Amino acid sequence: MKMAPLLRAFRSRADLPPAVLVHTGQHYDPMLNDRLFEDLALPRPDINLGVGSGTHAIQTAEVMRRFEPVVDEHQPSCVVVVGDVNSTLACSLVAVKKGVPVTHVEAGLRSFDRDMPEEINRILTDQISDLLYTTERTAHANLAREGIPAERMHFAGNVMIDSLLLHKSRAVPATRTLQAAGARFGAERYGVVTLHRPSNVDEPEALRASLQILSEVSQKLPLVCALHPRTVARVDGFGYSNLLKSARIALLPPQGYLEMLGLMAGATLVLTDSGGMQEETTALSVPCLTLRENTERPITVEQGTNTLVGRERALILRLVEEIVATGGKRGRMPELWDGRAAERIAGHLAGWLAARPMSLHA
Repeated sequence: MKMAPLLRAFRSRADLPPAVLVHTGQHYDPMLNDRLFEDLALPRPDINLGVGSGTHAIQTAEVMRRFEPVVDEHQPSCVVVVGDVNSTLACSLVAVKKGVPVTHVEAGLRSFDRDMPEEINRILTDQISDLLYTTERTAHANLAREGIPAERMHFAGNVMIDSLLLHKSRAVPATRTLQAAGARFGAERYGVVTLHRPSNVDEPEALRASLQILSEVSQKLPLVCALHPRTVARVDGFGYSNLLKSARIALLPPQGYLEMLGLMAGATLVLTDSGGMQEETTALSVPCLTLRENTERPITVEQGTNTLVGRERALILRLVEEIVATGGKRGRMPELWDGRAAERIAGHLAGWLAARPMSLHA
């Protein structure tokens, strides 16, 4: 969702060097991977490292091992990384140790929770990046506190929202997705659920509490649960499948981007622990209850539709009732979430590279 608009913008400019798309293979489930390329009209990768799963250490090391020969072969002017996954940090480490400039898109976001692997990836990537593109102005204060000079930062907007606005009209209607899933309720009013953070699914008691809350919420509003494969494995492994057996809960396998976009757009509310969905629901003006104690995207709370609820059962049930009754928090579109962030990044990057020596490599 982040790379597709960037690649389109890069390839539309004659003043940028050719872009080589490298897919590390960190995400490899067909619905989480292959379908995204189709739905986003993203060209197939020029290079697929095929890394697959593993512990954080193994995955990061394997990406580094396989990415280094790519850098040696192509001698890039810069390496552009997005987000906060292990691949982001791994590719950045390889590049910076080779003397290749690193450009980080979606820089400066902080949850201030170092128990989150993504937080470590964000902090370290930003420290070694030469150019940092931010999605919200509060990110600049975070970077400044960490000693990063202002000339390395550039407020560009949110490329996730570029994808959403471009493809919103192509979203698969929720009715079709629910019918295909055999849901025993209609698409008039429903909530969408995603759950995958370790804090919610890795420990038996935390997962049980999360599922029990969802079961109670479903009595007030039918729920569509598009569960990550990792979450499904935990539910089955801990023996909690019965907590999701209800005529008011539709369990879906991982969905394509256009299916999820349609489900979110038509939802009464979204319950999630995903960072990206906090942004997408804000852009769609759909109330979002985030099942976390913190967020690296505070603008979605301050200006958008997001509310942090953790696993506070009473608070969640009260807010669900309010949203069902009144429509809930609608918020507004944050600054520069206008569908043109990738264009701004491409234009700025072209000027930045032109001012550097050896800027015409691939």
